[in-house]
Amino acid sequence: MKVIKRIVAFIQDPNKALEERLFVLLPMLTEIAVFLVFIGDILCGENILEILILLGTLILNPVIVYVCLKWHKVDTGSSIIAVLVVFVIMPVVFFFGGGPDGGGILWFTYCAIYVGLLVKGRLKTILLFLLFASAAADYAIAWYHPEFIHGHGRGMYYIDSLLSVFAVGIFAYFMILFQNNMYRAESERAMKEASRVEQLNASRNAFFANMSHEIRTPINTILGLNEMILRDEVSDEVKEDAESIQGSGKLLLALINDILDLSKLQSGQMRIVPSQYRTGEMIREIVAMLAPKAKEKGLEFTVNIAPDVPSGLYGDEMRIRQILINVLNNAIKYTNKGKVSLDIHTGRDTGDGLPIIFTVTDTGIGIKKEDMPYLFSAFKRVDENQVHHIEGTGLGLSIVKQLTDIMGGRITVDSVYTKGSVFIIEIPQRVTDERGIEENAGDIHHDTNTGSSYLSSFEAPEARVLIVDDNASNLLVERKLLKSTRVIADEAKSGREALEKTLETAYQVILMDHLMPEMDGIECQRRIRQQKGGLSKNAKIVALTANAGEDHKRLFEQAGFDGYLTKPVSGEELEREVARLLPQELITVKRRDENVLLSTVKWMNLHEHKAHLMITTESVADLPEELIKKYEIGIISHKVRTDRGVFRDGKEIDAKGLLNYLQKEGAYLETSAASVQEHEEFFADMLERAEKVIHIAVSGHVEHSGCKSAAEAAKSFDNVYVVDSAHLSSGQGILVLEAAKMAKKGFAAEDIIKQLEILTPKIHTSFVTGSLKYLIRAGQVGAVYGGFLNSLMAHPVLVMKNGRIKMSGIYFGTNEYAQEAYMKREMRRMQNADKGTLFITYAGMEADEILRIRKLVSSRVKFDNIYMVQASPAISANCGPKTFGFLYRK
Repeated sequence: MKVIKRIVAFIQDPNKALEERLFVLLPMLTEIAVFLVFIGDILCGENILEILILLGTLILNPVIVYVCLKWHKVDTGSSIIAVLVVFVIMPVVFFFGGGPDGGGILWFTYCAIYVGLLVKGRLKTILLFLLFASAAADYAIAWYHPEFIHGHGRGMYYIDSLLSVFAVGIFAYFMILFQNNMYRAESERAMKEASRVEQLNASRNAFFANMSHEIRTPINTILGLNEMILRDEVSDEVKEDAESIQGSGKLLLALINDILDLSKLQSGQMRIVPSQYRTGEMIREIVAMLAPKAKEKGLEFTVNIAPDVPSGLYGDEMRIRQILINVLNNAIKYTNKGKVSLDIHTGRDTGDGLPIIFTVTDTGIGIKKEDMPYLFSAFKRVDENQVHHIEGTGLGLSIVKQLTDIMGGRITVDSVYTKGSVFIIEIPQRVTDERGIEENAGDIHHDTNTGSSYLSSFEAPEARVLIVDDNASNLLVERKLLKSTRVIADEAKSGREALEKTLETAYQVILMDHLMPEMDGIECQRRIRQQKGGLSKNAKIVALTANAGEDHKRLFEQAGFDGYLTKPVSGEELEREVARLLPQELITVKRRDENVLLSTVKWMNLHEHKAHLMITTESVADLPEELIKKYEIGIISHKVRTDRGVFRDGKEIDAKGLLNYLQKEGAYLETSAASVQEHEEFFADMLERAEKVIHIAVSGHVEHSGCKSAAEAAKSFDNVYVVDSAHLSSGQGILVLEAAKMAKKGFAAEDIIKQLEILTPKIHTSFVTGSLKYLIRAGQVGAVYGGFLNSLMAHPVLVMKNGRIKMSGIYFGTNEYAQEAYMKREMRRMQNADKGTLFITYAGMEADEILRIRKLVSSRVKFDNIYMVQASPAISANCGPKTFGFLYRK
């Protein structure tokens, strides 16, 4: 009995692996089923061999289970039992248990369930196949050789069948019962775990919120009183110490905010709270905060704004501000010399809102390619060896990425290590004021205090303000921060004292703490509004609290507060909020210093706009200069190395001069694509001119291809897409031209790449060569094979197929004969070509030869545009003189 209890406990133990529990359950059920049949067979006088097999099963089954569990070989044990069942037990039970007329046929179902549940991997499929094959073979033998079956009488058949029904039925019942119980238990456990995680998240968020509140209160005192020191006329040493305290306090505050935000993002509690806001005011506040930091480091800090950026937008201004401050702050931190800039312009309205595009560019340390995948990971600081001396936690960019995603935007990064980085943030916003921001420049050029001695933004000596806070240090800080405005500031240390003062005095503004003993700020605000005989019912009440976050902001808005400030509060923030709420007739504006913003913010001219997309390629794409200029195609040069030096393909050496040089005995030549580093520098330059780049490379399967180098370099840039053209020369150029046309029409990069994939197999690229010795030198043709063909005056026709150079035919004889034969063949094929553009690309041919080819083609086939293009030096050197080809769209 104890053994059975232990087995049942083992099967029900959720801490045991499912495989182990099934491995015990199925053999146990098998034991019960086999025991029933074994007893029935003895009582009915069944065949002795069948009885012995059943007895062996009863003994061997638990032994295998015990040994395999002890040695942790569950998979092995399951396979052994399954093999014995399929190849030994089932055939014996079938032939000695009456065959198709016995109860054994029901056991095939049992075997299939057993193998399906216990056996793993490929062996499961094999055993199931063998089981069904065995069953089919057993039935075939019984049909053709019934003498092999030990038959049953009618009575025995009924008994055997009934016992088998009971046995297999019990097995199936308990198996399904176990599965249901297991699923129910797992479901309950998952629900409990989900509830536990939810409670844990709630507890964690409550802890972070509480810690944030408790830390903000003393920081408010530290930063507030420290700001008063900075306002006073003090020695340089004291001022330097105070500035260090201010910087450290703000860093600690930023850390608290980051941890709180990350906690909300991870628990899914971060909410986007859209509202109307003025674009210029947001930019002004960001510039006022960060320009002094850049100036301290000796960095040039500029903001370039497209004049058509809308003045009024609808979105979560606070989160956009947080994203920009985080990215700009990082740029300033990691830049030691040079500049940091913020460019702002709009994208194309796709119906989901107008994309506002913020581009942050710096000349800092850059980001390594291998670090790019981890850039937005929480708690991960890339290139730790280089940045260990720079303050930070590694949370900022992770929060930026998640906030951008939540708002339906995207952030991309382009960076060259040691050269700098470009962060592009695109966030869709609804437009509430379509007037361009330049028309409302006053939103940006507003009051800013940059003088050496502090000057308040306003004075209001007749205004009365009540400060309500149970913390004496907070009362002291807030009163001192308002001192220079000359407002009459009264204090109340509790909600009850505040009600006593509002009953007797009319206040214009009340600064109300939230968490106070006896009566909290929300209740106090409600009572002031309803106070019978009170003189401050219409006062503007601002929540000034250490409870930060959008949820608290919404709480105070719903409660009827007129404003919301979080501790620690700066003097500028406090002055701005009080000035906003005071009656304007009580205010005298004192400060209108715009120097910092006027020197920082610049308006973009239309020609200064970056292009949305730029197409680039290699010099070997063999495009006419007129098309390169028309479509503003970026070109990176291949390199030609001779014994006279290294030259840039097409810029520092021409094809004719190079071919003449190669006629000399012992002339040395080597061509190569640009290196990874050169591609990185090229892409960085192109991204100065465009937001995105599609680079169309020569086929990656040809010698000296730049495709691999370009793809490796593109890993440093989120906005560079490398496309393998699967062609070379002007075949590659046709793809470049089509992409450039689509880019001009405003196609998205992803759509252009899809179109290029469709177009690539439709491009026809073929050449007839003048001499094989140049192809042999370039390694395109084997020396022995090529030398033999060259001795026969062979002129191969080369075509591009699946990105590789293939030989599609050979002409023997003079150059003139080979050229004529090639043209006749190609012009027949051109009848079915797209008649838009034909490139006739050549190397080392005279003017009369070129004219002859053009006239012949023009007389036979009509194309809208025919371009005669001299192949680049790198292409010419590899194919040799008297080579030309037809390249067009099929």
